[in-house]
Amino acid sequence: MTERLDNTVALVTGASSGIGAATARELARRGAAVAIAARRKDRLDALVKQIQQDGGTALAIEADVTDKEQVRTLVAHTVDSLGRLDTVVNNAGVMLLGPIEDAPIEEWDRMIALNLQGLLYVAHAALPHLLSAAGTEPRRVADLVNISSVAGRVARRNSGVYNLTKHGVGAFSESLRQEVTERHVRVSLVEPGAVDTELPNHIRDEIRDQMMSRLTDIERLEAEDIADAIAYIVTRPRRVAINELLIRPTEQEG
Repeated sequence: MTERLDNTVALVTGASSGIGAATARELARRGAAVAIAARRKDRLDALVKQIQQDGGTALAIEADVTDKEQVRTLVAHTVDSLGRLDTVVNNAGVMLLGPIEDAPIEEWDRMIALNLQGLLYVAHAALPHLLSAAGTEPRRVADLVNISSVAGRVARRNSGVYNLTKHGVGAFSESLRQEVTERHVRVSLVEPGAVDTELPNHIRDEIRDQMMSRLTDIERLEAEDIADAIAYIVTRPRRVAINELLIRPTEQEG
């Protein structure tokens, strides 16, 4: 039986679009009160309105997760406003592809700051609250879901620093999992393949054109596909931990 998330609280980062927004809607549909965080407050407000219209509870919090103080405030605001924290979906990220040679160093800085440091800040700030929730009703288990990528499994040309960040997410997730699993905090890694989201929009035009040409004949995943997988992970019975989930479009070979 699929468990619901009634009387629990979830925090989703990078929730203004794509996988984050779809995940917030899905967790709210399953009964969680959802705090949604991103920098684009107007989009967060629109998502809160949508969730509320569907009968759910949501709280929009404008935050830049690359700023550790804003992350501490984000987590504290979530707990103060909604009462606890049972589920965290560490989704905020950016993909800036291109050759390593002559690469704009600023792109590397952005990926390291968001994909790694931001994820670490959220995990660090949320962990005490997740441990507390794991010891109490209603579920006596808590979840930290870190969003990686197939790029965290396979290194490819023109993806060097993006590969670095996503391999780092995988290593961190497994180490943390070993530290907290006996206390019923489940740490899960989700590695999507090609998903139809805004993520490629940040790539330089010439690089994006090359990348998208390789995906022309592939039916890409929808954000809702990943949200469904995340909801599956966090609604398993207390005895079940989904440690790692690689999700590709059926037609994607690599």
